[in-house]
Amino acid sequence: MAVKTPIYMDYHATTPVDPRVLDAMLPYFNEKFGNAASRSHIYGWTAEEAVSTSREKIAALIGASNPKEIVFTSGATEADNMALKGVAEFYKDKGNHIITTVIEHKAILDTCKRLEKEGFQVTYLPVDEKGMVSAESVEKAITDKTILVSVMLANNEVGTVQPIAEIGKITRARGVLFHSDAVQGIGKVPFNVEAMNVDLASITAHKMYGPKGIGALYVRRSRPRVRITAQMDGGGHEFGMRSGTLNVPGIVGFGRAAELMITDGAEDAKKLVALRDHLYKRLTTELESVNLNGSWEHRLPGNLNVSFSFVEGEAMLMAIKDVCVSSGSACTSASLEPSYVLHAMGIGDDLAHSSIRFGLGRFNTLEEVDYVADLVISKVNGLREMSPLYEMHKEGIDLSTVQWAAH
Repeated sequence: MAVKTPIYMDYHATTPVDPRVLDAMLPYFNEKFGNAASRSHIYGWTAEEAVSTSREKIAALIGASNPKEIVFTSGATEADNMALKGVAEFYKDKGNHIITTVIEHKAILDTCKRLEKEGFQVTYLPVDEKGMVSAESVEKAITDKTILVSVMLANNEVGTVQPIAEIGKITRARGVLFHSDAVQGIGKVPFNVEAMNVDLASITAHKMYGPKGIGALYVRRSRPRVRITAQMDGGGHEFGMRSGTLNVPGIVGFGRAAELMITDGAEDAKKLVALRDHLYKRLTTELESVNLNGSWEHRLPGNLNVSFSFVEGEAMLMAIKDVCVSSGSACTSASLEPSYVLHAMGIGDDLAHSSIRFGLGRFNTLEEVDYVADLVISKVNGLREMSPLYEMHKEGIDLSTVQWAAH
């Protein structure tokens, strides 16, 4: 069967809306178009009921005991901002110390930088060479001024899944609130806010086959009850935590996407592990000097982040332009900066610049994976043929001992 290009393998950036999700959303754009805050007629009641049903489905997906713990936002970036700023502001009389990791999403890191300017102290915990933060380092960093720990469920670049349950046990014992940016892992790896003692969690629909522009913050209501200061003022929507007219079609889509993750997530994960392992096996058996980035054991099912020695990541992306993947290099200002996540794991510039993230998802096929493997193998070989460093490597020269002349 002929493979249709371009092939999408960037499912960590965003996912296509599942057709079943779109079907659920469509009526709420026209025939059921009511405002969920309109309490005086059938259109409003219908919208409100749809929102309540979605809340229940999303709560069920993450193991929340009360649907009212789901607070709808415009996405995970807003949810991250709400969690960190909302807790910092509400609990500032109790303490001013926040703990996070160096490999969090920019929505967390940039929010922490903002809070530092306002006088909060932030500890950025290091990770090991697999991109893993240790629960022990969290425990050691907690002081009597610590009000919040924020650690992501799974890293968006290298796919490493963090020891959330272990960290949750520590934060609960020490009476510190625990937030997780759970965006990448929801429905793909086990995540239960009750079992893992998570007090706040950021989630978004578009990473799990739902629409863009709709997310949620889980805010625990009991044992302990979490309070946050609202960041958006207005009509007191979302239990006073986030004002603004609700995006009902988006919320309906989010709920349906959550429902499908409950029913299909485990099967999806099994299929993705098989596809990912097949891709990795082909790349590593048919090419030399392929380096895995991140933990193999504790990893998102659809994530494969590898560095191809002696190949520039940007050149690689150009060479395989029929395949939508992302590189460990990101254009920042006018310079090409290697990924801060790979740097934090101790990976040097050369390998960081040559990394490619393959993000597999629900709609990828084995035929696509083989097509991509064939293409990548042939392009890596072609690019290496043009590399003088690869030539030296083939001649047995240890490049780490070479003294390069300054010019």
